[in-house]
Amino acid sequence: MTRRRLAVAITALVLIAGGGAAAVAAYGAPDRGSATAADDKLPRRTAAVQRGSLSDSSRQTGTLGYEQERKINAGPASGTLTWLAATGSTVSRDQRLYEIDGRPVRLFHGSGPMYRTLKPGDKGRDVRQLEENLRDLGFGSALTVDDTYTEGTARAVARWQKSHELKQTGRIGPDQVTFASGPVRVKEAGTAVGEQAGPGRPVLTVTGAARVVRFQLPVADGSLARTGTKVTVELPDGSTAPGRVTGVGRVARTGEDPSDKTPKIDITVSFDDPGKVKAFDQSPVTVNLTGRTVENVLSVPVDALLALPGGGFGVEVVENGRSRDVKVELGMFADGRVEVTGGALREGTKVGVPSL
Repeated sequence: MTRRRLAVAITALVLIAGGGAAAVAAYGAPDRGSATAADDKLPRRTAAVQRGSLSDSSRQTGTLGYEQERKINAGPASGTLTWLAATGSTVSRDQRLYEIDGRPVRLFHGSGPMYRTLKPGDKGRDVRQLEENLRDLGFGSALTVDDTYTEGTARAVARWQKSHELKQTGRIGPDQVTFASGPVRVKEAGTAVGEQAGPGRPVLTVTGAARVVRFQLPVADGSLARTGTKVTVELPDGSTAPGRVTGVGRVARTGEDPSDKTPKIDITVSFDDPGKVKAFDQSPVTVNLTGRTVENVLSVPVDALLALPGGGFGVEVVENGRSRDVKVELGMFADGRVEVTGGALREGTKVGVPSL
């Protein structure tokens, strides 16, 4: 049987190499010797062996959003909600988030909560966070930032209270400020102006102000999305924005599509310059992941591979009007090509590929 009479056989070769998987198209095994005459047994199409770089990659559909969502609850005092920051607005340090009975609660930066009224003699992480904000806002330039609420801290608080026309008590608590890790964006209101607010009741749902992309990646491709991996995001307007992976889930689970049982992990991507990303919240985007790169290697089109009768894979080398099968070892698969070694291959060698 000659090669021309053979149908192209599609076989799946699963390669576990760095967590990746690739589907390989290969010819059926030929019924001939190692060399053929030039008149009727040469492949109709050939491709050149190329030397260069290969990078494994993946394109994933993601959703544009904002970082770390959280709820902001009312402070210890009950009363009427008289003002709320607008949905979609960004609240920066020392700006108002909401007001109860006309008394504003402002945003300070910090990773821990504001859970008590601070006064001289108190100690803790919340004291340090408070002092950092007073210093950065210019109310405690000579303040020693530490875990102890001193009389110097109280004087700095009083200066801050004076700037906002508040009673200068030198004490401060959750009825005046709340902590968040940075500027926040108001996603939605937890209640309406004019409603009653009380301790522990949600007032606002906020997110971080920076744009992020979230998507799910098959576990088999997990090596492509380690923390710090650089990506390119294709935005709805056709532009692209660079970023990097900043969050990798620790638990694999099936996706939202009930027909897809592939285990996946949650991935978060942050932009290098999030301020330039203007697309609507929850817009679909495409994330291009580039994983491992190999340099200065020989490669052939994936469909040039032959399934050899004795096992393994090879390519059909065409030279001087004759062809022969040579066995090769496979390396990285990327962009429709596969890294090959062995068989005395060199750059520019012609190999057979299926006819269109």
